[in-house]
Amino acid sequence: MSTKSQFSLSYPKRGDSEHTRYNLLDLQRHKLSSQHILLFLPRDQKLKECAISIALAAGLITGVPAIADANINANINMAMPDVSVLISGPPIKDPGALLRYALPIDNKAVREVQKPLEDITDSLKIAGVKALDPVERNVRQASRTLKQGKSLIVEGLAESKKEHGMELLQKLEAGMDELQQIVEDRDRDAVAPKQKELLNYVGGVEEDMVDGFPYEVPEEYQSMPLLKGRATVDMKVKVKDNPNVDECVFRIVLDGYNAPVTAGNFVDLVERHFYDGMEIQRGLSGLPVALRQKILPKVASILTCVHDHNTWAPLIFAAADGFVVQTGDPEGPAEGFIDPSTEKTRTIPLEIMVEGEKSPFYGATLEELGLYKAQTKLPFNAFGTMAMARDEFEDNSGSSQVFWLLKESELTPSNANILDGRYAVFGYVTENEGLLADVKVGDVIQSIQVVSGLENLVNPSYKIAA
Repeated sequence: MSTKSQFSLSYPKRGDSEHTRYNLLDLQRHKLSSQHILLFLPRDQKLKECAISIALAAGLITGVPAIADANINANINMAMPDVSVLISGPPIKDPGALLRYALPIDNKAVREVQKPLEDITDSLKIAGVKALDPVERNVRQASRTLKQGKSLIVEGLAESKKEHGMELLQKLEAGMDELQQIVEDRDRDAVAPKQKELLNYVGGVEEDMVDGFPYEVPEEYQSMPLLKGRATVDMKVKVKDNPNVDECVFRIVLDGYNAPVTAGNFVDLVERHFYDGMEIQRGLSGLPVALRQKILPKVASILTCVHDHNTWAPLIFAAADGFVVQTGDPEGPAEGFIDPSTEKTRTIPLEIMVEGEKSPFYGATLEELGLYKAQTKLPFNAFGTMAMARDEFEDNSGSSQVFWLLKESELTPSNANILDGRYAVFGYVTENEGLLADVKVGDVIQSIQVVSGLENLVNPSYKIAA
């Protein structure tokens, strides 16, 4: 790989460089200044560039405006929002909610049922049984809007899925009554499981409103493996050297409505058993579990110095206010999947779906397209957001390396960080996502299996290979 000496704000795929991270919050707590940080760097480091990196990263924490030369500052301003934007409103962080809102539907009636059910999560933040009073208001509002808008919801169901959608609506109505009884019985512990059940029904009804695949994939990508809909996979990981966790099973929902090429490529590789037996190649290795749990929710930025062939260059991983778990780099010199039929690395285009658009943008970041304020349909906002890694300077270089973002912070709300619009998100971990913080370099993916939605994969190359 070429030397990455240019100042950058992106996260490269594995193989691009080796990374040494400095947690700026820890440095600040120990009263270490940027001069102290520079002492950690080799003498041949470009001090001006590193000072810019430190100043920019520190500015996110202290609120002090960073000073940089004009060219670099111009690039930074394009990629990074004002701090006032970062704290302007509460982001949607629940992966289930993000997936529901990402569906290609426009039915106000069902959204008005969904919202108060989701608001129960905030109501439960109140301690003790006092939380049940706002929960009761949430339930009554959801029940009322369901009764008032049921006919409009039924009208929105796709004809081919109407029978299934009606069954889910009946279960939703019955579940509402059950949740109301739970609240009246003052059984606080039973609220969250029932809420999750009801939201699953809502999500199912909303999926039954999608009639077929809503758009045509560009001709140049139509022969690739495509996921025209959604699929669910279970990833089983063997965790080493951890007395508290031995094995984790992560349930991941892949969204082909908003990333058909990216999700299709991954499902095709899963069916080839490409990832089975592969190690985790980036993670929180070397940090004690207690320290990881302490810093993950709070760290605001990471200063990373990139080393490649004895040349150092600065990089700020500012928007991802935590770390990543990454895998997909096969053994040997190749950094992606080698297609046996061509004996070449199979690559896919960068794929970003934006709110208000009927189909994704391909082959360019939103920044490159000049869409600085565009809202991505699948934002980097949930702990366990899944995305495709790629070459730092080549948009269409994704192949098999994927990563999961370990972050959840008010400092990086939806669509207000430097990852949204730069990397292709194609799914979220929806069960056991918190255990991702326990996964480290060297842990082994025992298997990834598709548990539903395989029928939505078209042009599967694994069948041709078989």
